[in-house]
Amino acid sequence: MKYHNGLYIGIYTIAAMGLAIPAGAAEDSGTGPDARVLDKVMVIGNPADIDRIPGSAQIVTKEDIRQQNYDDINRVLRKVPGVYVREEDGFGLFPSISFRGADTTRNSKITVMEDGVMMAPAPYSAPAAYYSPTVGRMSGVEVLKGSSQIKYGPHTTGGVVNYLSTPIPTRERVYLKSSFGSFNELRTHANAGNTFDIGGGRFGLLVEGYKRRNDGFKRIDETPDFRGGDDTGFDKSDTLLKLFWEPDSAIYQRIELKYGRSELDANETYLGLTEADFRKDPVRRYAASRFDNMAYEQVQASLRYAVSPSDDLDIIATLYNNDFSRNWYKLSKVDGESLAKAMAVSGSTAQACMQGDAACELRIKANNRDYNARGIEVNTYYRFGGESVRHELNAGVRVHQDWIRRFQWEDRYTQNANGTISDVTRGTPGGAGDRFQKTDALALFVQDTIEAGRLTVTPGIRYERVSQISEDPKGTLQGIGGTKDRDGKNSFDMIAGGVGVAWRFNDVWTGFGGVHSGFSPPSPRATRSGLDPETSLAFEVGARYTNLRQALAAEATLFHTAFKDLVVIDNVGGVGSGDSENFGEVTTSGLELAVQYDAGIARGWQVNNPWFMSATWTNAEQRNDARSTDAESIFSFGRKGNKVPYVPDLTVSLGTGVEAKRWGASLSGSYVSETWASASNVGEQRDGNGDPDERFGKTDSYFVADLSAFYRVKEGVRLFGGVQNLLDETYLVSRQPYGARGGMPRFVYAGIEVEM
Repeated sequence: MKYHNGLYIGIYTIAAMGLAIPAGAAEDSGTGPDARVLDKVMVIGNPADIDRIPGSAQIVTKEDIRQQNYDDINRVLRKVPGVYVREEDGFGLFPSISFRGADTTRNSKITVMEDGVMMAPAPYSAPAAYYSPTVGRMSGVEVLKGSSQIKYGPHTTGGVVNYLSTPIPTRERVYLKSSFGSFNELRTHANAGNTFDIGGGRFGLLVEGYKRRNDGFKRIDETPDFRGGDDTGFDKSDTLLKLFWEPDSAIYQRIELKYGRSELDANETYLGLTEADFRKDPVRRYAASRFDNMAYEQVQASLRYAVSPSDDLDIIATLYNNDFSRNWYKLSKVDGESLAKAMAVSGSTAQACMQGDAACELRIKANNRDYNARGIEVNTYYRFGGESVRHELNAGVRVHQDWIRRFQWEDRYTQNANGTISDVTRGTPGGAGDRFQKTDALALFVQDTIEAGRLTVTPGIRYERVSQISEDPKGTLQGIGGTKDRDGKNSFDMIAGGVGVAWRFNDVWTGFGGVHSGFSPPSPRATRSGLDPETSLAFEVGARYTNLRQALAAEATLFHTAFKDLVVIDNVGGVGSGDSENFGEVTTSGLELAVQYDAGIARGWQVNNPWFMSATWTNAEQRNDARSTDAESIFSFGRKGNKVPYVPDLTVSLGTGVEAKRWGASLSGSYVSETWASASNVGEQRDGNGDPDERFGKTDSYFVADLSAFYRVKEGVRLFGGVQNLLDETYLVSRQPYGARGGMPRFVYAGIEVEM
């Protein structure tokens, strides 16, 4: 087997520039019970078993992430077929990811995990939150679609993204990487670990730190009392501690403790630009956004116990807790008007106010929220059967609780005609939002992997019982015809099931297919309004080809998903109630294609020359007229036959590289077709009523190329550099939350990497 540019010829699974075995599996642990148990905390596990997976599965490797110096999950996932990303800030701080046509809003329709543990701050009560694990410190990212509906929840209509953190090494290892780049970028990643044989067993330790700071690429309009227009960047840091103990016992046992902390301080904003201003200067920010700031702190802890009482039985129990606190202090209103209305009329006083050229009142809301998610999960794997038919029965149970508490306030800034601030009135904490939502969930699943010669059949079923509470301490809300209760309780059941099939035609060809149902629960606040859980029925059929002698691997998948009672946020980027709604029915159909080939290996050259191409064609179509006519929602005014917002028809990524013993270089590019920014599919910046609104219209199609190179000074020491957005493409990626915003301009970087 041979590594090159992240390509691991001999183990097959489609990923970005190529595929390596997942860290923590065979790479560090070899074979045996420890490797087998560690595989089980991943969604894919050892890629050597990829042919057993009856669906589309991909791994982005550590080598690929490091090769292009990526710290943006949007860029990492562009190369994975069937995945759609909607950029917002240019750095990937707040990703919006979906699979196969599901709603892209804030990762709300996918299950985000790190090392098999859910990482959304409150995955049931408030999944659309501003947190995603830092991909720059990861050893890989797993993506599973289709068959993920059975084992992983609660959001099974989309799929699973599982971040793989740095594993505890089996020998002494030290890693240091430091880079600098455009916009005063400074990034440092370091970890050290070892495994020790001590009396009574083995002890492992890993300590890791990751820090990134950047001044940002946008510039805020300055005023006489504000001269910090260049400071639109962020500071982000992660620390991680992992410990394990494997006692010398008659049966294999492993106890692993993980503790991590992540902090972010970003001068980011909800406020975009008008179409006209974006075309003139895409990196501009209006003066009224100068107070905006997002700060968060996340603390994760997990304790995992794995035991193998026999060669045929593995049991893994995980106790986890995740605390998340954030405050996005951001512009909310201008002279009492929503930002959508303030930006709507060109040349208006409100627009002049945002640019610092008119007297007005700016309302800045502190969107202050605390989250908690905790639970315990137990998974068992039991293998039985004879020579002709083998089973691996996987059953799991999870008891989970999560909650969100909003405790917000609104400050008022009096702005003079020259843009200076003459007075500030502080709001009352809780006065602009005081809510509590909690969910208790019990999840059960059973899945059997049945192998009979060349045939693998995987049936399974998942059940979840969800109980929710929504409370507004103020008691009642004035409604039509009187008051209504602001508190509510609800409970419901969700069931998903399906079967997948894989057939090995020969040593190089495998066919697979399956049908699976899925579900996605609404938030506690939404269910008290009578919303039903979102459900889906997904079909896929595909084929994999792997020819080691020709260094060629390919996968093609046809998919079709029918969504029912699609749950969407009723005011994406708006200032309304924040409630959700059942949009109705949506169908998505498409084709995923991925091909990899290394001409150097195939032709026996002295250098490796890998090539890759991945592409996705998607038709995501609304099957009914939208029920909502709320102008604050991009899902309002939709018509049967219209396209789903922010799902491109075509995405294509391709690239190549050359790697010798001491040096290497790679070039890759990604194309994304234009998308509609609303369900109404209105081409101009107007809502469904025909009123001006910068959140509506289209995004740009674009092609972005990245170039990287490295030189090995000696074994374990590497100099590297590169350019992201090589052609300095200017492109509009989103009109959410308020107005047009673009991708990151050309970004140049260089650094040093030491591993020993």
